[in-house]
Order: sequence, then structure tokens, then C-alpha cells
Amino acid sequence: MKICFFKYLTIFLTGGMVYYFMEIFTRNYSHYSMIICGGFCTVLCGAINQVKRDIGIIWQMIISSIIITLLEFITGYIVNIKLKIGVWDYSYLPLNIMGQVCLIYSMLWMVLSVIIIFVDDGIRHFLYNEELPLYKII
Repeated sequence: MKICFFKYLTIFLTGGMVYYFMEIFTRNYSHYSMIICGGFCTVLCGAINQVKRDIGIIWQMIISSIIITLLEFITGYIVNIKLKIGVWDYSYLPLNIMGQVCLIYSMLWMVLSVIIIFVDDGIRHFLYNEELPLYKII
């Protein structure tokens, strides 16, 4: 139980910090809510191939994009709309939902989610001695 807690805490914090610093690197600022959102994204997206061991990378990326977009929307709704902090606003982009998510970023998350998949698997393998999955494309 203790190891399981630390494993998921490690995955959560690693993903959260990567998410946070990716924003700082690309936009020169971020918000602590991105650590929380990124942590949940990493745990959930990393769990896909734990639940379904024979799933292909492409399907993991598609499902991950949906998960990330949903969590981004929830985070944006709370942080930007309800709390009025204004961390981001995509209302100027086409195919956006309430300015919190948009198709362009969902597609970007699909591509970048492969990093989440490999980081999660690496943490599980190198820190917690879990077997690496056999990757397949589809």
C-alpha cells in the first residue's frame, strides 16, 4: 500500500511539474493549478496501458487526448471561469469550448501524450521494478 501511494505520487508530481515547466518554457508563465491538472493527466493517461495491456500507442494517444482535454476543460472552468484567475483563454481560436479548450490543442495533446506514456512506463519500470509493456502501434 505504501509503495503504491509513493508510485502514484511520483507519477503525479513528475507529470505535474513537466506540465508546469512546459508552460513556462512555451508561454513564460504558468499557474500552480497546472501542476494539479498535469499530475492527474499523467496518472490517468499512464494508467491506460496498465488497464488494457495490449492497447496500441495510437489508441493510447487518442484516449489520452480526450482525457487531457476533459481535465483541461474542468481546470479551466474552475480556475478561469468560476475563480476568474484568467490563466488562459482560447476564445480567439477556432473550435473552442467556452475558451477553455480547442481542437488545435487537443491535437497537440495527442502528439505530446506519447511523452506521458513513456514517462509513466519509465517511472514504473526503473523506480518500481514493473515490467515494461510491449509497445505496438495500433
